[in-house]
Amino acid sequence: MSKAIDVVEAAFGELSAGTAEMPDRTVMIDPAVGGWIAYMPAYLKSGGALGIKAVTVYKENPTKFGLPTTIGTILVQDNKTGVVVAAMDGGLLTGVRTGASGGVATKHLARKNSKVAGVLGTGVMARSQVLALAESANLDTILVYSRSDDAAKQAFAEEFASTTGIEVRVADSAEGLVRESDIVTLITSAVEPVVDGSWWKPGTHINAIGSHAAGVRELDSATVVKSKIICDQVQACLNEAGDIQIPIEEGVLSADDIHGSIGEVINGTLPGRENDEEITLFKSVGLAVQDISCAALVYEQAAAQRVGLEFDFGG
Repeated sequence: MSKAIDVVEAAFGELSAGTAEMPDRTVMIDPAVGGWIAYMPAYLKSGGALGIKAVTVYKENPTKFGLPTTIGTILVQDNKTGVVVAAMDGGLLTGVRTGASGGVATKHLARKNSKVAGVLGTGVMARSQVLALAESANLDTILVYSRSDDAAKQAFAEEFASTTGIEVRVADSAEGLVRESDIVTLITSAVEPVVDGSWWKPGTHINAIGSHAAGVRELDSATVVKSKIICDQVQACLNEAGDIQIPIEEGVLSADDIHGSIGEVINGTLPGRENDEEITLFKSVGLAVQDISCAALVYEQAAAQRVGLEFDFGG
């Protein structure tokens, strides 16, 4: 996770500095099967990372087919020849890079004296969020809460208490988690808000990462309006993030109210947190530069360690 946080931080910085190319992702939706389908290319010129991810989110996969909700495949290309040098599963990598984005935002936007973090969601994608919070903040406690059954939540908490060496416990409710936490990460599949704007204490940092499509959201409008909003990329959030789009449609928020993109904070061209009272909100829809920078690192390490399956399409 520490390496993933480093490469994602650099990728966000590159994107804001203009040394990365990342077209808007192509998204298709198939309501008949509950499918969200996306194709995400990126080229990080300074590091030479080039490639594309194909990713799908099919909400009925676990119950109908015994498959993960999110499935992805990444192709890594040689930037000098265009040759595909690696094909890799993007499912785990999507989880890791998504966690890393929350870690980067926490590093740059949370109060340095934050001691309690909360994670709303205990699914597959929540796992890397816990690891990233443990890596990026000096925490005493991590609270977790979801709509899963009590046994599943308790098992999740016990696993990550052992993994991180930090106290991890199950909160009694979403409201209780929010009221107690200095940092809150939302990583749910909710389509309606799971928090209320009146719950937040001053100085909280929020990572809103679960919702990544138009028309759905985890945050209520009051939360968004009272926060300093930093996006993974402003345009991507305006294009896709229901958490941002819905308050704009309601007339309580405008695009001009968005503070900026995280890469600008990383590069020092935009201030991040400016005092211990403001509520900072990192809204992420997920960017191809995250996937391709992490995939390039995986490829480099695999090549150096001579692991993986060699293949040749022409063979």
